[in-house]
Amino acid sequence: MTSSKPRILIVDDDPNHAEVIAEGIERSGYDPVVATAGKKGRELLEREEFDIVITDLVMHDVDGMEILEEARKRSEFTEVIIVTGYGSVETAVRAMQQGAANYITKPVNLAELRAILSSITEKQVLKVHNLELRKQLDEKFGFENIVGNSKGMKDIFQLLTQVAPTNATVLIQGESGTGKELIARAIHNNSPRKAFPFVALNCAALSEGIIESELFGHEKGSFTGAVARMKGKFEYAHQGTLFLDEIGDMPLTTQIKLLRVLEEREIVRVGSNEPIPVDVRLLSATNRNLVEEVGEGRFREDLYFRLKVISIQLPPLRERPGDIPLLVDAFISDLNRIHNRKIRGISPEALAVLSNQTWQGNVRELRNVIENMVVICQGETLQVADIPAAYLEGAGTVKTGFRQLAGIPLDEVEKECIRQTLALANGNREKSAKMLGIGERTLYRKINEYGLRE
Repeated sequence: MTSSKPRILIVDDDPNHAEVIAEGIERSGYDPVVATAGKKGRELLEREEFDIVITDLVMHDVDGMEILEEARKRSEFTEVIIVTGYGSVETAVRAMQQGAANYITKPVNLAELRAILSSITEKQVLKVHNLELRKQLDEKFGFENIVGNSKGMKDIFQLLTQVAPTNATVLIQGESGTGKELIARAIHNNSPRKAFPFVALNCAALSEGIIESELFGHEKGSFTGAVARMKGKFEYAHQGTLFLDEIGDMPLTTQIKLLRVLEEREIVRVGSNEPIPVDVRLLSATNRNLVEEVGEGRFREDLYFRLKVISIQLPPLRERPGDIPLLVDAFISDLNRIHNRKIRGISPEALAVLSNQTWQGNVRELRNVIENMVVICQGETLQVADIPAAYLEGAGTVKTGFRQLAGIPLDEVEKECIRQTLALANGNREKSAKMLGIGERTLYRKINEYGLRE
């Protein structure tokens, strides 16, 4: 749907007949646009978006069949109603076989037309919602797909469980690469709005003029290059969720307009004075310290408090190293599917190298490294040799550290190795056994033997 009011293009070379239809459907809550020639109708379809086209079948220049073909070519969502004289019903039926939604005979019965329009719009809404739901399910986002077993992540999961079912505005903070958009999608997909659109916009990537057009839409001719009306992200996200990433980079003038939208729940397109009601849940994210930004005058304090009804602070990966083995396993599984590989796991030595990194790019950086390793690995297990060279600098202790073990009893070496591996895996015995290359029952026996239960 192009907006909260379905846009309908009426193509008819009889101006009086076209206006009668336009006036009749406008009173029923539709947004009609009239083209009094087939050629003009085709030009409008090339430039603008319409939910439904009502076209006369027989016109002097471009006929209704050509309008039908153009509409179907432009959008799979645009439906076409053919208006025909009594003697052309056979042609109208042929039009339906070629994709028209329905036909109606002259003189048009407005009550009948409104009933057809109502039926079409209901099906369109259902189709859009089903497509969006399937898309989101395919993306497999959800609490269970945000990997983490550390206390910090468990606390976040608990908070998400409480927040997701509400309509509360949420501010997600954390360094770049910590998974802020993943958290936002998880909130959406576990909310009552999950069957409606999730729309994301990166505020840092857009200039002041462009970001307002992206958020609120614009009218044709409102600025140089605005060759057609365009709806903004708020309209796209109607009844769903709008995620504004890097909101700390939003220009102050846009912040004022965003605050007004949050308060009044309506937007005004650039170049228009007509308010459009919107029902949107707003989620935002930033890697900036907004308290400092407010103090420096770069971010509005009233908007800050409006955004952080609920605040989620994502920890950097270096503060939860115990989650690295879990993340690596999850990435290997996902990347095997993407790249058609059959990597079975990672060696303990390679995992130790990765676990000792600082990961300034956080989870995103780790995933990129694992993807590199999965692609170039020549065996079934990721090895130290598969790690990019930049990540091996300073990791010599992984190899040379064995010299420091000379003269230490083997049982003490084994005990310390098991203890550190358990700590690295957050106490997960199955994961620890896999990292050590031994059976889980063997590990359990050695834990008892060395008194490592705690």
